[in-house]
This record gives sequence, C-alpha cells and structure tokens, in this order.
Amino acid sequence: MKHLRVNGHEMAFIDVGAGPAIVCVHGSLGDFRVWSGQLGPLSRAGLRVIAVSLRHFFPDRCEGVPETYRIAQHVSDVAEFVAALGMGKVHLMGHSRGGHIAFRVAGVQSDLVDRLILAEPGGDLDETLDPAGAPAPAMRANVDAAAKRILAGDVTGALVDFLGRMGGAERYPPSRIREMTDNINTMVAQVSEEREPFSRASAALVRAPTLLIGGAETPGNMPKVLAALTAAISGARSVMIPHANHFMMWDDPDRYNQAVLDFLGTA
Repeated sequence: MKHLRVNGHEMAFIDVGAGPAIVCVHGSLGDFRVWSGQLGPLSRAGLRVIAVSLRHFFPDRCEGVPETYRIAQHVSDVAEFVAALGMGKVHLMGHSRGGHIAFRVAGVQSDLVDRLILAEPGGDLDETLDPAGAPAPAMRANVDAAAKRILAGDVTGALVDFLGRMGGAERYPPSRIREMTDNINTMVAQVSEEREPFSRASAALVRAPTLLIGGAETPGNMPKVLAALTAAISGARSVMIPHANHFMMWDDPDRYNQAVLDFLGTA
C-alpha cells in the first residue's frame, strides 16, 4: 500500500504493473480492495493498475458526517490524485458511486482522462435524460434507509437491506461483507454528500472515449441510468455481463476484465 498527499489528505492506493495507467475508483461501502479481481489480470495484460481509496474509506475511518464527505470533494481528490501521479492522461475506471465520481472528473478535467470506464455509475437522472420525466430519487432513498438502520445500531440489517436492493447479500462471500462493514459509517455520511443527478449537459462535457459496463441481472434503476448515459455521452458504447449483478467485477471477473481490455485495445 502506498500513499499520496492530495488536498491535505493522504490518499491510500495499491499500485501494480507497468505500462499505461488505469486508475480505479471504488463505490459506496468499498475501498481499493474491491478491485482485487482486476489487479492481477489487468497488470499482466500490460497495464499499470492503480486502485485508490477515497478519503474516509478504509484504511481511513469515517466518524459522523464530515464536511469533506461530499461528491465535489471526492471529485477534486481524484482529479488532483491523477495530476499528482505526474503521468499525464490516464484511463479512469469507476464503479457505482465511484463511476459517478469518474464521470464528473472526466467532465471537468478532460486533460487528465484518456479513456473512461463506468461500471454502473450511481445516481439518478434529471428530466433532460428521462423523456418520461425524472423518476423518484431511488438511489437517495436506498441510502437514507440504510443510514437509519446504521444509526439505530443495526449494521447487519442495513447491509442486508442495501444489498437486497442490488441482488442480495447472499451472493457475496464473508470477505466481501467484511470489506463493506469496514466502511459502513460512510453510508451515514453519504446522506449529505450533495450528489447532483446526471443531466444531458453534464454528459456533453465528457470527451473521452467511454465504455459503460452493466450487470445483466442488476435490478432497479441502474440499467435505465446506464442506457441513458450510453446514449447521451458522445460515441459511448456499453457491454452487459451475463448472469451478473451490480458488482459484476466480482460476479464474473473474467468477462469484466476482458471487456475492459478489449476497450483499451490491450487484449
């Protein structure tokens, strides 16, 4: 594990391999460990794989509702982290909440992003991306429900409930559940993260070639978000991982990794 000081914070990261760099950004309840199934295969394929933990996530701890637990702060941190690497443009990959962050980084700092990979980026659509009218903020409702259970002391129930909305906790081994438990307090802070919905205007800011990856069995609103962003980001394409859910890089790492390599042209 390495550290890089960014915006006054020591960002922890894993750095393996040599070659063109791909920076990987985890989602809610995650940290750099979520990419364990990608580190070896992608680095052996000729990539330098850098998996970063956002501030307040393991190995850090999250206490209460920090002022710095905001989408804007994490976007700034990731952008400054990439710049501090001193390698120019990198490939940027984010999953879920991390996909939302990667999307925003690519929009505001196009000079840092060579290619963009969004694995079911988390968020809601505004009215410009939903012709039927923007739906109720489903993502926010899930977070609010989990935060209430955590504050009541029911961590297990919060995890079961949260993962139940994304296919069920029983899909994942105890090691993955422990990783999420290490980051459980971030879900309380996430209630106040100030996440803006995806819009047609924000999608138009993304200039990098973009791949969106989805799990073919992901329930809820995420498939709709994936389809809307694929249509709205210029030249974007998407791939679905069969028999996989929201954590598709765990459900089928071989197919996930192959999709990434095919897109980057290193396969």
